[in-house]
Amino acid sequence: MDAVLERANGSELKVIPDDARGDAGAGNTPRVLKPSRAEAEEAVRTLIRWAGDDPTREGLLDTPKRVTKAYQEFFKGYGDDPADILSRTFEEVAGYDDMVVLRGIKVESHCEHHMVPVLGTAHVAYMPNGSVVGISKLARIVEAYAKRLQTQETMTAQIADAIEKYLKPKGVAVVVDATHSCMSCRGVKHSDVYTITRQFRGCFREADQERRFWDMVRG
Repeated sequence: MDAVLERANGSELKVIPDDARGDAGAGNTPRVLKPSRAEAEEAVRTLIRWAGDDPTREGLLDTPKRVTKAYQEFFKGYGDDPADILSRTFEEVAGYDDMVVLRGIKVESHCEHHMVPVLGTAHVAYMPNGSVVGISKLARIVEAYAKRLQTQETMTAQIADAIEKYLKPKGVAVVVDATHSCMSCRGVKHSDVYTITRQFRGCFREADQERRFWDMVRG
């Protein structure tokens, strides 16, 4: 449970513990003081006024509630624990010792610089080292890091770090292919630019294994 402090004005201030954020990889979000829902909603009203509109008009009256609810969904990855997600493995694999590949995992994230959507796909593979993990857990690891304010480079490294740390495989490969709204909707406004980031660890650094990975991803 989050610790709850009290401000001088009587409002509650929640402290998110470090272990609720996961600990895999560099670039972890530091311990933060979480405002109350009422404060978050008031911040949305401020932004509406900053945009030049009236937060009290009918169409915008419930927008602060909707936005805070949406933020809970957009950034739910802060509450996910990678250690818990990857904690259960299975050793009864009938001698299976080849790579496991998930291709086309949907990525929905938000750029930490402009807080606008990053949308794309991830391809994740690992080479088992005596045990395997449920395939849905790999998709959940991608989501756990995607549902945070991120750069694509950091997210790619964190996914690889978590799989490497908790599964201890012979190798891991992570590729993320995504478009960034901060490029398409503002600034340079290039809409068809895809950013590709990759992390190959262990046996996937070997040319033949990397080639086999790409062959399986391309189908």
